[in-house]
Amino acid sequence: MVYLIPLIGILVVWQGLSVWGGLPVYKLPPPIDIAKGLRDLAVIGMPPGRLLHNHVAWSLCRVFTGFVAAVVLAVPLGLVLGWSRRLQKMVWPLLEILRPIPPLAWIPISILWFGIGLKSAAFIIFLGIFFPSLMNTISGVRAIDPIYIEAAQTLNAGEKDIFLKVLIPGALPLILVGIRIGIGIGWMTLVAAEFAGIKSGYGLGYMIMTARDIQRPDEIIAGMLVIGFMGLVIDSGFHRIEKKLMQWQPVDR
Repeated sequence: MVYLIPLIGILVVWQGLSVWGGLPVYKLPPPIDIAKGLRDLAVIGMPPGRLLHNHVAWSLCRVFTGFVAAVVLAVPLGLVLGWSRRLQKMVWPLLEILRPIPPLAWIPISILWFGIGLKSAAFIIFLGIFFPSLMNTISGVRAIDPIYIEAAQTLNAGEKDIFLKVLIPGALPLILVGIRIGIGIGWMTLVAAEFAGIKSGYGLGYMIMTARDIQRPDEIIAGMLVIGFMGLVIDSGFHRIEKKLMQWQPVDR
């Protein structure tokens, strides 16, 4: 419970400054008003009738779609590029051109390609997750001690066995780090992707934009806190999965 002391202290000071007029309530509502805004999001909805849990469900669906597509493509491609220096040299200029482009810069072209809806939002999230996962997978393969590969080849292991029993286990720690970083970036880009427009009328980004349009800063900040909390839950869940997958390592992660 000690780790909650700084948070409680900030909330108390924040509430006190709001009550005593130190903070403009119309710009930064006090914690109590934000809690009431969170209650309204859950009970009344924003827009009315579209409840918070439905917004969360739709946002998670978009993140999951982009996440699966990114991991399914990035990890095998990263293993191949990490294994083949020749192929890596061929595609590296293209990767270095595309990688620095922020996912948000792709929003106009994603709407042109996929229209407004799940596909365009999932594509933006895909980009946020894809490159960290790809680059870490390549780095993971390159970081494997060549002696392990040579030992496998000495035992007449084929390329399939080397991939499955040497490359994947050896690169797994960095692969998981890349995916974990990528899903954090994907979760951040989700809100901006939903800002660009959605058909369903559900999503945390859409909810925040609607609250902005009707001047409800309490619900805007409440929505931001929901996004932060969901990001914490996702990261904690992935960290537990990571620890289970890495139980064979002698060093505690």
